[in-house]
Amino acid sequence: MNCNGKLIDLSRPKLMGILNLTPDSFSDGGKFNNEKSALKQAELLLKNGASIIDIGAQSTRPNAEFLAADEEIRRIGNVISLIKKEFPESLISLDTFYADVVTFGYDEGIDVVNDISAGQFDPELLNTVSRAQLPYILMHVNPTYDSMHNKIKFDDIILSINRFFSEKVSLLRQKGIKNIILDPGFGFGKTVEDQYQMIEEFEYIDYGKLPVLAGISKKSFIYKPLGKAPNEVKEETLDLHQKLLEKGASIIRLHQPETLKAYV
Repeated sequence: MNCNGKLIDLSRPKLMGILNLTPDSFSDGGKFNNEKSALKQAELLLKNGASIIDIGAQSTRPNAEFLAADEEIRRIGNVISLIKKEFPESLISLDTFYADVVTFGYDEGIDVVNDISAGQFDPELLNTVSRAQLPYILMHVNPTYDSMHNKIKFDDIILSINRFFSEKVSLLRQKGIKNIILDPGFGFGKTVEDQYQMIEEFEYIDYGKLPVLAGISKKSFIYKPLGKAPNEVKEETLDLHQKLLEKGASIIRLHQPETLKAYV
C-alpha cells in the first residue's frame, strides 16, 4: 500500500483503530467529537497497536442521521491536521463517501480513503480519489444509501461478493486507482448466517489477489444472537478476529486495538 510515497507492507497484518467524530454512533457516539478528546483517543489507539486511524464524521448504523458533505467537514474540523502534527508517522484513513470530503481530507493530510459506498453514493467520489492517488478501500454494499442495510437473499455470499469486486475493481483501474483494499462489508445488508460464512470462507474473498480488510468490531451479528450488548462480546470477538487473521486478513478495523496487539 503506497500512502503518499510511504510503502506500507501488508504481508504482516495491520490494525486500524476507529475514531468516530459523531454524536450518534451506537457504541461511542459523542465521546470524541471535539479536538481535545479526538487527539487523546488517537494517541491511545496508536499506543495500543493501531497503525492506521480511521476517522469518520457520519454514522452509518441503521437509522442514523444522514449528513451532507459540509456537515462532515465541519465535524472533522482540524482533527486530521492536528493528529498529523502531533503524530507525523501515523496513517490517517478517512471514512466518507463524499468527493468534497475527500478533497478536504487530502488537503489536511489523509493517507487512505475508506468508502463504504463503492463510489455509488456520490458520482464524483472515484474521480476525486483517482486525482488524489490515495489507497482506496472498496466495500461490498447495496447500491444506494437508503438500501445499504436491506437484507439481500444471496445464493452464495462469497460468490456474490467476488462478482461485485470483479466489476468494481475493473472500474477503479480504468479510472487509474491502483492501490485497492477490499472490504466485504460486514454489517451491511447481510444475514447473520451470511456473515459467519464470510468469516469461515474469508480466504476465498478475491482469492488473495488483493489485500482484504475485516471490520466486525461491535457488529450486531455477533452480540444480538447472544442476547448481549456490544461491549459484552469481547471474548467472542477476539476468537473471530483470530480466525480472520489466520485466514489472511490484511487489516483489522476495530475499536480496541489492544485486544489484538499481541497477535499482529
